[in-house]
Amino acid sequence: MSTNGAVLKIHMYALLSIVCVIRVAGCYSSGEVPQSCTDMTPRHTGASAQPTTSPYSIIPDRNRYSGGDEITVTLQAGPTAFIGFMLQAREVGGSGPIGSFTVTDVQARLLSCNDVLNSTITHKSNTPKTKLQGLWRAPASGNVKDIEFRATFVKNFLTYWLQVKSSRVLYSAQPNPNVTSVFNTTTIRPPNSMAISSAGCGSNKVCLSRPSGCDPSSEADCYFMAALTSPTDSAIRFEMSGPLDGYIAIGFSDDRLMGNDDIYICGLDRNSALQVQHAYSTGRRAPEILTLGNISDIRTSFLDGVISCSFTSRNPVTIQRSAAISSLYYLMFAYGPTNNGRIQFHTNTFISEKEVDLLWPQSRLNHPDIVKAHGALMLIAWMTNRWMI
Repeated sequence: MSTNGAVLKIHMYALLSIVCVIRVAGCYSSGEVPQSCTDMTPRHTGASAQPTTSPYSIIPDRNRYSGGDEITVTLQAGPTAFIGFMLQAREVGGSGPIGSFTVTDVQARLLSCNDVLNSTITHKSNTPKTKLQGLWRAPASGNVKDIEFRATFVKNFLTYWLQVKSSRVLYSAQPNPNVTSVFNTTTIRPPNSMAISSAGCGSNKVCLSRPSGCDPSSEADCYFMAALTSPTDSAIRFEMSGPLDGYIAIGFSDDRLMGNDDIYICGLDRNSALQVQHAYSTGRRAPEILTLGNISDIRTSFLDGVISCSFTSRNPVTIQRSAAISSLYYLMFAYGPTNNGRIQFHTNTFISEKEVDLLWPQSRLNHPDIVKAHGALMLIAWMTNRWMI
């Protein structure tokens, strides 16, 4: 072979090598790694799964389903974005994906794993992501069981959390007509179908309302929150409702000073979709948005100008100023408009007159006639200038 021929051959080998490397790199950056379909492990050299709790969460918009049902699944980041992910639905304890997904997010694409068409969602690129949604459709027939959604989240090339699980979604042979999507506000629900009302206040749940003694199931101008403790475990069912098209929020504090308050927000995001967020205030700054944590059975409704949210929480109430473990808190309620998903200055607030034991229902709590100035300022601090994700 001539010298020129040898050089040309070397150049061709080099070019092919570069093409192969680019192809492999592209597969990793776009999430298309077929061998990961079963174990959901990124094939990154030197990377290892993190043993710590994932800072990312998977939020299905319902906790029951029937054959052929659709479930909106949200991947939610905490303080740090993720750059890659792989999402599947699996039977509880199962080893392969079931059902199929559709995606509308430009950052996601579909994969067919284990010969199940469109059974997996993964990323298109390694751009940072804070929230992403997909729509899962259950098999219409077959041996359908309880499921859970699993996702592997990649923070960077060497750091990932493997097979993070959602809360369990139970299979029901009969469709559930009362389930509503956390994010799909176009779903039409019959009036009062979320069943948020003042029934049980003072007997089996703690309530705070404005006007005093109002019932959100029958009074359109009622701002209302309730906490219902589970008789069998540490779970608390929270309900909140208010007549506006922005946000409502509830908070828990061990005093009337600013900061160190645990907050749940129910409001319209920049896509005019309704969602629930968990946050923590640190003082005169915008609250820090947290992962939802151990939250389940989220239900929302935006009907006839009234926002309603309810959910079950097993999260501890976090108020770091308090050194002792307690179930006594001041209850706070704030509400106001949103602008392109951004929480604006609240239009009003109210706070319980005394500390309340969430684990021991008392008589209904009414807002004081005049909110203490420092109490109002505390609420001003934690409810301004924050994005709904």
